[in-house]
Amino acid sequence: MARKPIIYKQQISVSDLERNFYNTLHLTLALHPSETTQRLMARVLAYVINAQDRLVFTKGLNEIDQPDIWIREMDEQISLWIDVGEPSVERIKKATRQAEQVKVYSFNSKSDIWWQQNQQDFVMLQASVFRFNVKDINSLADLLTRTMDYSVTITNDSAYIATEQGECEVTWQALQLK
Repeated sequence: MARKPIIYKQQISVSDLERNFYNTLHLTLALHPSETTQRLMARVLAYVINAQDRLVFTKGLNEIDQPDIWIREMDEQISLWIDVGEPSVERIKKATRQAEQVKVYSFNSKSDIWWQQNQQDFVMLQASVFRFNVKDINSLADLLTRTMDYSVTITNDSAYIATEQGECEVTWQALQLK
């Protein structure tokens, strides 16, 4: 019998000091059976960093032709494509043909090797690439509960997260900006 996804509900008070964006997000997330809690929280953080009108989670792992997060305009055009993980160059090349803006957020211990192996090919693509600090993502995943109410304050390349279970800071590095 196939495992079912685990559902998480999160209420996030966001203060993005760089963009002057202040809002409360109400998210319902499904942790796919093959997904780790680290990847789930990397998806949430990528969402929070890019929060704006019409930004939504897609079917993600269940639909290989979709990113993890996107903005689709009224005419079905994709204005923002966000992948979380270490996607192939071919996948991002295809994404750059479909979307106005493409962003990748890598987050795990393989990120350094993935970037070293693919950096020269990514330079040719109109995609921004970021790497979350893997230890920070692990700390954030340790705070995960099925229902959460927490705050995220973003400044520069850092997010300070305060939950009832504890606090942590997640930093990221821009590997490529386009």
